[in-house]
Amino acid sequence: MPAAPPARPARLLLGGLLALTTALTGQLATASPGVADPVRAAAPDGPLTAAFDTAADRYDVPRDLLVALGYAETRLDMHAGEPSAAGGYGLMHLVRNPRLRTLDEAAARTRLDPAVLRTDPAANVLGAAAVLRGYADQAGLTATDRDDAGRWYGPVARYGGASDPSVARLYADAVYDLLRTGFSSERGAAVAGQAIVPQRGPLERAAGPADVRTLSTDYPPAAWAPASTSNYTVASRPTSHPIRYVVIHMTQGSYAGSISWFQNPAAKVSAHYTFRSSDGAVTQSVREKDIGWHAGNWTYNTQSIGIEHEGYVDNPAWFTDAMYRASAALTRSLTAKYGIPRDRAHIIGHVEVPGATHTDPGPNWNWTYYLQLVNGVTGIGSGTVDTSSANLNVRSGPGASYPVVGTVADGATVSIYCQAAGSTVTGPYGTTNVWNRIGTNRYVSDAYVYTGQSGYIPGVPRC
Repeated sequence: MPAAPPARPARLLLGGLLALTTALTGQLATASPGVADPVRAAAPDGPLTAAFDTAADRYDVPRDLLVALGYAETRLDMHAGEPSAAGGYGLMHLVRNPRLRTLDEAAARTRLDPAVLRTDPAANVLGAAAVLRGYADQAGLTATDRDDAGRWYGPVARYGGASDPSVARLYADAVYDLLRTGFSSERGAAVAGQAIVPQRGPLERAAGPADVRTLSTDYPPAAWAPASTSNYTVASRPTSHPIRYVVIHMTQGSYAGSISWFQNPAAKVSAHYTFRSSDGAVTQSVREKDIGWHAGNWTYNTQSIGIEHEGYVDNPAWFTDAMYRASAALTRSLTAKYGIPRDRAHIIGHVEVPGATHTDPGPNWNWTYYLQLVNGVTGIGSGTVDTSSANLNVRSGPGASYPVVGTVADGATVSIYCQAAGSTVTGPYGTTNVWNRIGTNRYVSDAYVYTGQSGYIPGVPRC
């Protein structure tokens, strides 16, 4: 099989990496708080883009595929060098755990110190490209093959480290879905949507679409991907133990990666359900009758259902309305089934479990919104934008002091998932402090939106 290209001496690589790192860790300018400020797009030739270009060129890996993999794993966030729940580091999630060693593989292939690979963004991208190229060589991809992103499906699935073929496909499909739809990262790297046919090989026969996957017998919307029997305790709840709580977690990792981690016998951790950020898809890993190892407190483990949510506590971009609403539907079902009160004394965060050492779901989790959804306030409003200019600015929070994160056109129809009190604004529909959330961390003032209501819309949750 063809060998990977020879690595440059580490000292030469580090010079370029240090220059890229300085740029990558620089401070970003923030938008002016004015209501009509223009929006500036992320520069296409920024330092993160340069890091991906350099790594893709050096190891002959499709650049957009590399970016999509990092975006699927972490939204291109380094997380200050802290590991994920599965022991993954950096924006490319180079892993060191008892079963998967992509961090060590990257160190061997690049001749860079693991500490550099964990903490330096450009090195982290380079390491991932080196690992992927190694997997491509072992799969027999020729130089011509490597030009076709669809032929990298096997190496991408292997990078995810799943032992279960259905989970391996779930991981790789997430990357290829991003290539198909395209995306733009707030960290400066973007990928345009493109027509790529993933060549799944043996994984074509693994469960993929929802209609052919094994479904949960406890909760019909959920797929079933069982955790290792080393990671939970068989029981006969609620006969053996009462179920009194629902515990909310963040995965500190990706959806497929977390499900795969629960299947790793070395993990010694599991949750009953895991939700995907992008669309609210859910997978069950432990039967409700059994005791998941999720709370870090045996009494609470025996008396609770653990629900994981894809993402990281410090990045609110993962907290989508699709995930909130799908998760709340499950919690509403669980509370009805087991007689759990729908309040904050019984629907709790991991951080609230006695003796907890974790902080999830963290300050970005919107308990007000979630509990209203659980209690059946699930309406979605609609409104028409009316502004004197061509576009209305969209803010990251309910107030004119929050950064501008986009625009909506005058006359556009918007969906309103929840409403919040914020700064007071005067517009075509009067003076109000009501702000409408029209997407994940995307708010517009109600003063510029005709909803047919004065202020709050009946049946739509508060944020």
